[in-house]
Amino acid sequence: MIGRLKGWLRRGAAGAAAVGGGVEAAAAAELRVLMVCTGNICRSPTAEGVLRARLARAGLAGRVHVDSAGTQGYHTGEAPDPRAVKAAAARGYDLSPLRARPVLPTDFHRFDWLLAMDEDHLAWLQRKAPPGSRARIELLMPHGRRYAAERNVPDPYYGAAAGFERVLDLVEDGCDGLLAQVKLQLQRPRA
Repeated sequence: MIGRLKGWLRRGAAGAAAVGGGVEAAAAAELRVLMVCTGNICRSPTAEGVLRARLARAGLAGRVHVDSAGTQGYHTGEAPDPRAVKAAAARGYDLSPLRARPVLPTDFHRFDWLLAMDEDHLAWLQRKAPPGSRARIELLMPHGRRYAAERNVPDPYYGAAAGFERVLDLVEDGCDGLLAQVKLQLQRPRA
């Protein structure tokens, strides 16, 4: 795992450039959102892909930088789970260029929003947040409308393909609600 993490850190800028425009694009963005799950191969890359597509459709892709990461680094450098990629592709989302990475201490300062897929991730992020962190650490699902009563996006990793469809249903709803908040945030003057 240490070797994969070192490799990811060496490739980090190049990998980010291929997927999200790189460090320069992230720095130029007015708002930065990080989606977080356990291994960064199922839920959080799905949320990243969905939010990117929603932002592009709204004409906001250049103004908002979206990334994803895991609370654990054991899948660092790996592509998303093939079942997640297949389910997302069936709905028009391309997750194939994404690669797993762990949450880094700098993420708490680089991102405006760290959105957890479940309450365990939320608690982990709250524990790891360094003093002076400016990031809003929240769950994704309370942003949703149709599934607002759902607090967690369930982990589909050990289940059947239907679990990945459920993740997409929830994440699409959460991202739609989040998009409305992002639009409001972009209208406010930045301090």
